[in-house]
Amino acid sequence: MLKRSIFFYMLLISVVLTGCAKRGGITGGPKDTIPPVMVGSLPKNMSTNFTGKEIRIDFDEYIKVKDISKQLIISPPLKYQPDIVPMGSASKFISIKIKDTLPENTTYNFNFGQSITDNNEGNPYTQFRFVFSTGPYIDSLRVNGEIKDAHDIKTDNFVTVMLYEANEKFNDSTIYKEKPLYVTNTLDSLKLFSIQNIKAGKYHLFAMKDVAKNYVYNPKSDKLAYLGAPLNVPNDTLFRLELFKEKLPFASQKPELVSSNRWYIPYEGSGARKITASVKNAVTGAEVRSRITAEKNKDSLNLWLPRGIKDSLKLAVEQPGGQKLYTLKYKELKAADSLTVDAVQKGGLHYTERFTLKTSTPIDNIDLAKISLVNKDSVAVPFKHTYDDFEQEIIFDFNRTENEKYKMRLLPGALTDFYGKKNDTLTYKLATKPYTDYGNLYLELKNIKRFPVIVELTNEKGEVLVSAYSEKETKIDFKLLEPREYIIRLIYDDNKNREWDTGDYQKKLQPEEVIYKMDEKNPDKIKKIDVRAIWDFSEFIDGGG
Repeated sequence: MLKRSIFFYMLLISVVLTGCAKRGGITGGPKDTIPPVMVGSLPKNMSTNFTGKEIRIDFDEYIKVKDISKQLIISPPLKYQPDIVPMGSASKFISIKIKDTLPENTTYNFNFGQSITDNNEGNPYTQFRFVFSTGPYIDSLRVNGEIKDAHDIKTDNFVTVMLYEANEKFNDSTIYKEKPLYVTNTLDSLKLFSIQNIKAGKYHLFAMKDVAKNYVYNPKSDKLAYLGAPLNVPNDTLFRLELFKEKLPFASQKPELVSSNRWYIPYEGSGARKITASVKNAVTGAEVRSRITAEKNKDSLNLWLPRGIKDSLKLAVEQPGGQKLYTLKYKELKAADSLTVDAVQKGGLHYTERFTLKTSTPIDNIDLAKISLVNKDSVAVPFKHTYDDFEQEIIFDFNRTENEKYKMRLLPGALTDFYGKKNDTLTYKLATKPYTDYGNLYLELKNIKRFPVIVELTNEKGEVLVSAYSEKETKIDFKLLEPREYIIRLIYDDNKNREWDTGDYQKKLQPEEVIYKMDEKNPDKIKKIDVRAIWDFSEFIDGGG
């Protein structure tokens, strides 16, 4: 009985204590937020007269090395990538085995970026640098600057910044063939750069979105920025480099048959709108009627030819590199393209838009006598039109009033296409909203350096929604804007062709200057103009003059 009483007494105490205890999970202590630290190396960091082939770096805790191919920047660049172990597995040290024969009196900078992290929490040892010299001293000069895109809001990350020695060996082809003397990289979060451990001297400064990661410029894939003149080091200037993608000359590729009357002509480069081509019968040499238009969302042209051709043809494409010849051999005939007409705007028509019809085949003739436009009271509305043959678009322009309904009718035969086919009756109904559904933006241009300028209202993607062109006016009114957020972009149109032009390294042309409206409260941030219905907005953009 005594033992049983003691057992129940102990059980009661246990239950009481358990009920009084605070409930909760095991936390394991505070989260580790401290990055690893180097505790030693062989040779020591900042060593001189280095002659070895291997570097060992020791840390105070287990670390991992990741993304080394993207993160590690070695300046000057080595011919062969060094072997770095361990990769991906935890260790308290890094071993670097150098394969190159290092030149004398050269300072090397190994910047590991964000590649070294602790094993448990992944805390990075940010911008850890290991520096040594094969000579008696460490070069300590630097070049600093910032990177931005020449046209777009967003700037690329992982931009390589390079210095070439300005000597008799450097010429316009050097960046296409040879690695730079010094490099750094903006990595995944920085827009500022600093090329460190440089010797005093005269250099050419470049930046490049180096897609192949080989330190040589490939215009087909890479963006480029360059300083127009050599710089002297030491130099405390903060240099600004603007990345641009060069326009390559148009270059056609082998055509591909896509229907019984149409071929694709794939191409690289720009200037497709200006390309001309001729087609001849391969046997008789007789000229064959043809037409070239754009293919939407593809780097291809449409080559339109008469139906029913069975003989081989000779296609000659006139392009900047000279005439290029192709033989077109027909295979099994596919279905032919036929005339259809589609309205780009359906139902509603904003005041900043022009009513546009897109045709599936090229148009040869537009009979305006068979096209009518009336309002809801059946009163005829005058209109003008243009035909963009390359885009296969008919664009109509007419004065619109608020809360109005319009009806456009194309009678049979209003349109005749490349094949002589005519449209059936087509009717399109359009409507405008009241002016109170829109907002107005009154923009003042301040400190403009020169004219003409292009002023664009874009969305966040950089797509142009509305634009204006000014040759002297400093006040621009954007009326009846659709309510939404807009970004204001100003372009100095130096060659007066009414479009932004990119740079050209061989011609030593910098891209045309682009300025965005910045936020007054946060000058590093693009300002978004929230246009609302009924409201009038007054804004300015500073042209930097």
